[in-house]
Amino acid sequence: MIANFNLEEKFKQIDAYWTPKIVGELNGQYVKLAKLKDEFVWHSHADEDELFMVLKGTLTMEFRDKTTQTKAGEILIVPKTVEHKPSTNGEEVWVMLFEPKSTKHTGEVEHEKTVKELEWI
Repeated sequence: MIANFNLEEKFKQIDAYWTPKIVGELNGQYVKLAKLKDEFVWHSHADEDELFMVLKGTLTMEFRDKTTQTKAGEILIVPKTVEHKPSTNGEEVWVMLFEPKSTKHTGEVEHEKTVKELEWI
């Protein structure tokens, strides 16, 4: 399926933080958009790397040994098995995620913020 869309229009359809929405797929991966604000949960993914492309704001990513900040126009790749906790400084952050279709939202961690069924927009 050919995908051609406007990112701003897609982000207007997202009304909850930390709830990724699928906007496309390629080579066994989903392309997802998410709005983030405040803190998420510590988690990891046993078999999948994650790519975060920050489109608006600054994403803070805590790791057990360091903390990074990724600004709009920058990319962060988190390797599989690496425990991480994303957060923002209170601002709304927009990200595009590239992940294998098998990627669970919070890995094996069950939390009230865990999204089990992803929605297409």
